Amino acid sequence: MEDFTERRLARMGSPELFAPAYSNPGPSPDNSLLAWISDRDGRPRAWIAPLPADGSPVVEPDTPLVDDADVQAISWSPDGQWLALQLAPGGGERTEVRLVSPDGAGVRDLAPGAAAATLGVWSPSGHLIGLTVFPEGAGDGQACLFDLRDGTSTVLAAGPAARVCAVSGDGRRAVVRLGRRGARSLELVDLRSGRRTELIPGGESTVADARFGVTGRQLYVHTDAGRDRPALLAVTLRGTSSVSTVFTIAERPDDDLDAVTLDPAGARAVLVWNVDGRSETELLDLRSGLLEPLVQPEGEVVTGTAFTRDGRALLIAGEGPTVTPRISRLELDGYADPTPLLPAEPDGGEQLVAPTLHDFRAEDGLRLSGWLFRPRGALGALPTLLWLHGGPEAQERPTFQPLFQALLAAGVAVFAPNVRGSGGYGREFAAADDHERRFVAITDVRAAVEFLTSSGLADPARIGVSGRSYGGYLTLVALAWFPELFAVGVDVCGISDFSTFYAHTEPWIAEAATTKYGDPHADAGLLHELSPLYQADRIVAPLLVVHGGNDTNVPLVEAEQIVDALRERGSSPGFLLFPDEGHEVHGTENRAVFVREVVSWVSAHLVELGEQTA
Repeated sequence: MEDFTERRLARMGSPELFAPAYSNPGPSPDNSLLAWISDRDGRPRAWIAPLPADGSPVVEPDTPLVDDADVQAISWSPDGQWLALQLAPGGGERTEVRLVSPDGAGVRDLAPGAAAATLGVWSPSGHLIGLTVFPEGAGDGQACLFDLRDGTSTVLAAGPAARVCAVSGDGRRAVVRLGRRGARSLELVDLRSGRRTELIPGGESTVADARFGVTGRQLYVHTDAGRDRPALLAVTLRGTSSVSTVFTIAERPDDDLDAVTLDPAGARAVLVWNVDGRSETELLDLRSGLLEPLVQPEGEVVTGTAFTRDGRALLIAGEGPTVTPRISRLELDGYADPTPLLPAEPDGGEQLVAPTLHDFRAEDGLRLSGWLFRPRGALGALPTLLWLHGGPEAQERPTFQPLFQALLAAGVAVFAPNVRGSGGYGREFAAADDHERRFVAITDVRAAVEFLTSSGLADPARIGVSGRSYGGYLTLVALAWFPELFAVGVDVCGISDFSTFYAHTEPWIAEAATTKYGDPHADAGLLHELSPLYQADRIVAPLLVVHGGNDTNVPLVEAEQIVDALRERGSSPGFLLFPDEGHEVHGTENRAVFVREVVSWVSAHLVELGEQTA
């Protein structure tokens, strides 16, 4: 019998499901070249090509800048001599930072002996680069400035999530970020004396970043310290290590400020706002304070912005449910619509489905929301899969999701809620599931099911639950706590036991997580009670477990032990292992396998046999 899902996908005509993704646009300092990240040859790599001055599409080269795969970030040195790449070999957490010359001939590894290294910012001179080094077995990262001229490095600060955020033009000051998840702060460092000054007194934050203005006498700080929503602050400095004044220059009472990009001249900034998951962009004149809305290219979510070096145009990476990740160019001195840069001829998404945003109430009355995808033309109560995002500080947004579209083609609706603890709704909402508050947060999954069934959107007998990372954990908990609600489950790299997670994850991940989940020693009882492994006997729905062999964020043992526990009780869980992937599935072929297997598993248990063979 021909596979039902393959026939539905073939009828939908959707080769764009696995079209290449383009992100992280970076123009060279002389504006002649463009660097970006794309998986067009199967895994995310760095690419470089001439940047047309007339705004026409970029002609893609035949080969990437270097063969290294799983590139996470890319950044030009201000002098144009180097591109800094942050790599995740095999998709794992032991990241590396490598400098590559624009012609690909020169390669220089930074901190090769470290357990992991992550990329900070360049100094304006291009002689120094920010680098966070994680020594083997250490929970704290060392935020350093690495000098390319003599190979020396200076440690500016050490602690959880340490990062060099900014270096002044005169090379006398830097800003570093420190702190666990939800408890981060910024410090101003005098590079001559070593004196450190708290930059924004007033509370710990979830968002903390900063950039120096052109003169170095002012800092632009992106943070939610002392407030619920991230905003843009201007901090005037006195001397090399003291703060004179702090004032707010851009904020919204009901929206998070997602990202801030300064132009090369320091006169303007692009602000990207998160409005219930969709992006809105504005151009801010830093001298007058005037704000001007910008025309957004195709796609509801902006994932990155960069000014061209002459400041005349903005390069925007974005995507949407029916728009594959792409890069566009927006001229800032006129009213022209954005033009596509990469790919030159984007695939159409006419057969893809856009979701609708729905509000619903948690069991304690808290307002929640979620994105509902329904097959075209479908009416009434449908087989429905809940998809729970990771983090939990991440947010479900209207982005490009091949899995969702493939499920729709198989006749399964998808509801992707943002339960408490999600980002995008303010700091108080993001912290609403910390520690013992997680018990109430878990009931938000049950509230989502109640919303779907009481609204007549989902068939109560054909509801599944699934999710990735924290969403995988939440899937396991929901299956154990509310077994009567679900006919199928899919756990993608989820935690099954917090004690083994803390014991086997990378030390720096464990150190930063205690503010969110609890301390593995002081809160051992709480974490045991919240671990689904100890309630595996209550999981009765058919469960597919998916994991990457190189995952050291949520290590493979988390998948193996829940699978073993279910098998010992007579169940037959599915187990899909990707030996060459980490915490995410990066390879195009692997992603196609993932989508095919998950759709097959879910549709086998949610879609009637008669419908499958009709």
